[in-house]
Amino acid sequence: MPSVIILGATGRFGRAAAIAFADAGWRVTQTARHWPRATPDKITVTPTDPDALIRAVTGHDVIVNALNPPYPDWADQVPRITDAVIAAARATGATVLIPGNVYNYGSAMPALLNEDTPWHANTQKGAIRIRMERAYRDSGVRTIVLRAGDFLDTAQGGNWFDSHIAVKAWQGTLMYPGPRDAVHAWAWLPDMARAAVGLAERRADFAAFEEFGFAGYTLTGDALVELVQQVVGRPMRIRRMPWPLVRAMGLFSPLMREVTEMRYLWRVPHRVDGSKLSRTLPDLIQTAPADAITHALAAWKPQHG
Repeated sequence: MPSVIILGATGRFGRAAAIAFADAGWRVTQTARHWPRATPDKITVTPTDPDALIRAVTGHDVIVNALNPPYPDWADQVPRITDAVIAAARATGATVLIPGNVYNYGSAMPALLNEDTPWHANTQKGAIRIRMERAYRDSGVRTIVLRAGDFLDTAQGGNWFDSHIAVKAWQGTLMYPGPRDAVHAWAWLPDMARAAVGLAERRADFAAFEEFGFAGYTLTGDALVELVQQVVGRPMRIRRMPWPLVRAMGLFSPLMREVTEMRYLWRVPHRVDGSKLSRTLPDLIQTAPADAITHALAAWKPQHG
C-alpha cells in the first residue's frame, strides 16, 4: 500500500488531500502543529525542524506540503519550512507534492497561464513563492507542483469565497472584489485533490521537477453571481469590496496590507491552462460548477427546525 504524509492536514488543501488519498487506498498520515488529541494517523510535528520532519516522513512515499502560514509570517516561515521538507525528502527518497498558486506571474500576467509562462512576480508573496519553487527545483528532490486559482471548499476555511464573497449569500447579499466582467480562476478542492492523487500515482513517470496547471473553473464575477443565485434561489444584492477601507486598515494590520497587495488578482483577467494535466490524467472527472457552488454554500446553509 502506498503511503503519504500530509503536512498541514488541518488546512484547506491538506484536508481535501487527506480524504482523496484515503479514498484512493493510500495509507495516510496527517500532521499539524497542534492536534486536540494525537492518534496513530494524526501526529504533531514542527515543520521547521529538519530532524523531526525526517523522523515523521520516514516510511512514506509522498510528502504533501500543504503548510500555509499566515501571510505576515511567510517571509520568515516559508523558507524554513522549504529547507526542512527538502532535507526530509532527500533523506528518505520521498516525492514532494505542493499546491501552487498564480502569485508567481505578477500583475502583468497574461490571460492564459501555463507551465511555460514566465514568472515575473511584483509582490513580496509572489517572490517568496518563486524562491520556494526554485529551491525545490534546484535541490534535485522529486517535486510535483499542482497550480490552481482560488479555492472553493466543502467547509468554511477562510478562503475568499466563504469569508468574503458569499458569507452573506443566504441572506441575499454577495460582495465581489473586482470588476464583474473580468474572468478569475477557481479550483474545487475535492477535484484538485483527486488530481494530486493521480499525479502522485504516476510520479515515477515525471522529471525531477514537474509543474501542472489545474484549470478548475474560469468565471466572471457575473457568472459566479448567477451560479450563487441559482443555488440559493433568490436574486443577490451585490456589494463592492471596500478597498479604501482595507487599505486604511493596512496601516495597523499586517494581514490587511498583505491582502491589499494581492488586489490585482481581481482586476487582471486570468485562467489556468489544464491541458498538460488533462493529457496526463485523461480520466480525471471534474465536478460541474453549479454542483461545486451547491456544496460550497451548503457548508454554512442556515438550518431551520
